[in-house]
Amino acid sequence: MALPSVWSVMRVAIPFISVVGLLSVRLVGAGQDSGSVIPAESRPCVDCHAFEFMQRALQDLKKTAYNLDTR
Repeated sequence: MALPSVWSVMRVAIPFISVVGLLSVRLVGAGQDSGSVIPAESRPCVDCHAFEFMQRALQDLKKTAYNLDTR
């Protein structure tokens, strides 16, 4: 019995994997409960997150500069 060529297998496998991937993405998106969403009032704003991130980055830079100066 002759084995199928790589290209013929790939022509079938790639669309099959794409369809399965798209279906799984839709199922995962549909399975999320709307009751588990955190209300916007209790979440920090994006600017607060960015500010905290920049503060931590600045502290890390200061520590690194201090460590380099002490060497």
